[in-house]
Amino acid sequence: MSGGEVAGILVAVFWAILVSFLAVALARLAQTLRATTKLVADVTEQAVPLLADASTAVRSAQTQIDRVDAIATDVQEVTSNASALSTTVASTFGGPLVKVAAFGYGVRRALGRKEVPAKPSRRTVIVGRTLPSARRGKRKKD
Repeated sequence: MSGGEVAGILVAVFWAILVSFLAVALARLAQTLRATTKLVADVTEQAVPLLADASTAVRSAQTQIDRVDAIATDVQEVTSNASALSTTVASTFGGPLVKVAAFGYGVRRALGRKEVPAKPSRRTVIVGRTLPSARRGKRKKD
């Protein structure tokens, strides 16, 4: 065998090894693409119902928000009406009620006032301390 034939065989073996490596790589790539395609199909199959459920939930939430907004508007109207009512009641009855209460207090004070002489408070001073007379009386009993 000549040098050219050996070189030709080496190149043919090299190309055969290279083609087998490329074939294995392409087979694995095809397998990966099939798995990816299946995964995307499964995700799409499950995502469509989830998106429909999410859309329903958002619509329901929007309905509830509209109801809460209506309730808040009604509460605000009731609050303003109650404030106006309390202002009206205070201005209508407030002044006369204060006058009646003051008059009643004056009458009670005038009728209940009796001149009673106040008892002088008895206190005993012991070493710079003042003891109430009630304590002093208890001490004597002991």
